[in-house]
Amino acid sequence: MRRVPRGPRTPRSLKAGALVALLVLTSSGCEVMERISEGAYRTAVADGTRAELERRGIPTPDRPHCRTPATGVASVVRVRCTGRTASGARVVVTGGADRADTDRPRESYTVTVDGRVVLRTACLGLGCPAPR
Repeated sequence: MRRVPRGPRTPRSLKAGALVALLVLTSSGCEVMERISEGAYRTAVADGTRAELERRGIPTPDRPHCRTPATGVASVVRVRCTGRTASGARVVVTGGADRADTDRPRESYTVTVDGRVVLRTACLGLGCPAPR
């Protein structure tokens, strides 16, 4: 049987995979792997935020710092990130995913700069379609 090569994994599919892995590992009780998966998701969101802000001409010298507060529901993952732009403006990202325990999570993110909404999106960052 000949194996059909798969295409390259996109950053979006990697983020979805991190969400699913986070939920599987959370319910399995493996604390070390849970922290690794949470870290992968937080990194994907932070990198995506930085890329989206750069795309809009808002430079950020560092990635935002993200945390994933507990939700108490296995299929829901939330994230909150904070950072600063190059000019010192405060960046806040809120969002997460519902149906995170499936291969098609429903994501939603809001990015503000000094309290002003600059982006509301269902896809954040490197694997997202370019804005029209």
